Amino acid sequence: MSKEYDITIIGAGPGGYVAALKAAKMGARVAIIEKGHLGGTCLNVGCIPSKALLASAELLHKIQGADALGVKVSGDVKFDWPQIQKRKDRLIRKLRGGIKGLLGAGDVTLLKGTAAFKAAGTIVVTTSEGKEETLPTKNAIIATGSVPTRVPAWPSDPQWVVTSDEALHWKTLPKRLLIVGGGVIGCEFACMMHEFGVEVAVVEMMAGLLPGMEGQLGDALEASFRERGIRIMTSAKVEGMTVGQSDVTVSIAGEDPLKVDKVLVAIGRRPHTESLGLDAIGLTTERGFIEVDDCMQTGVPGVYCIGDANGRCLLAHAASAQGEAAVQHALGKGEGLSLPIPSAVYTFPEVAAVGMTTWEATEKGIPVKVGQFPIGFLGKAMAVGEDAGFVRVVRHREDGTLLGVHMIGHNATEIIEVATAMLTMKADASALGEMVFAHPTISEAVKEAAEDSFGAAVHMPPRKLARVVAGLEEVLAQ
Repeated sequence: MSKEYDITIIGAGPGGYVAALKAAKMGARVAIIEKGHLGGTCLNVGCIPSKALLASAELLHKIQGADALGVKVSGDVKFDWPQIQKRKDRLIRKLRGGIKGLLGAGDVTLLKGTAAFKAAGTIVVTTSEGKEETLPTKNAIIATGSVPTRVPAWPSDPQWVVTSDEALHWKTLPKRLLIVGGGVIGCEFACMMHEFGVEVAVVEMMAGLLPGMEGQLGDALEASFRERGIRIMTSAKVEGMTVGQSDVTVSIAGEDPLKVDKVLVAIGRRPHTESLGLDAIGLTTERGFIEVDDCMQTGVPGVYCIGDANGRCLLAHAASAQGEAAVQHALGKGEGLSLPIPSAVYTFPEVAAVGMTTWEATEKGIPVKVGQFPIGFLGKAMAVGEDAGFVRVVRHREDGTLLGVHMIGHNATEIIEVATAMLTMKADASALGEMVFAHPTISEAVKEAAEDSFGAAVHMPPRKLARVVAGLEEVLAQ
């Protein structure tokens, strides 16, 4: 039997490996168990490969619009899909190696295999050859992540119906693609695949894209998609699929049958917790998710759960933050995690948000005041030809407390961090409006939106005047 570890972590994704490195830096004896590739979903079939493909798609999009900035591109603008895939694969391998190096440098014991609890304080690791090793441990952190949700009644052959796991590694592109689900994954794939010449349609059951985020963000992204030729069907439901000899026929309520080459199912993710032997330690789940407190501790002392498996926030950076919180508590030095977690959507234009939406605040009975500023009003936006989008600031109507910031536009996923910092410090919206932002930048829209929530945005005409000007512009354009 192995020497007892202070902390044993099951899963080496962005939650697990960060937890391992944090624990090692705090002087703990640490083991981490991984049955697949280091980096988990994020690195291998999620965040990183999708951003690599999106980078190629966005560059292609910019080149095709270069004429608007006075840049002439002669000849046909083409892309090399196999080369794009090779670049993505090189990036993944490099980052896997980086994680392995960090774990080694931190003196973290890495074990390859599947893990299951044998009893409280005891984990059994089974290798691919069937060999077993028993690990005594003072504390255990479950970081097993999630897998894409599939619909049992739909075809399961990946030649026809796939999830993002498979679609990120396609050797060849389909000509016609239906994406079921207009959330983050569905929107990123729609944006990406359209630029690579794929005929894309998106079907979403809810009334708009990006359900769960501030409604205006989804509306703006939908308008952008429609303008580029992406077909969007909201408040729509897939009723069935039939696989033919060369395509898939999809029945959608209220629409004509749609024939496509592939269907990408992007309707969410489910926790990967079923094979952990949780019964052996008396730990129950709710729809597979493991309930935790703010310290990421489960109902079993010494057992923690972080990341997608606890269902609190299915984002890689949330898993990393939760991992550090779990380690600190396990080692007697933490008080829990209650920080704001930003969301990012890497379409173009980008979408980002942090804090409460207007409807979330209203549901909690909080009186709300909203400020909004169009990015197109900014000199930087005009100069670089990226004038789409807006920033929306939500604050407490009476005491001015900053509640949330929501934006769509150029570099939104980078700019949102200024709002995250202010929310972390529990600042008032007035403080955000009083900050000095570099000029010219897109981030100035955050300041202006905060000021607008108080009716004080200097680059925003009074509401009545703005309506008159807009009406005059429409008349002059006729």
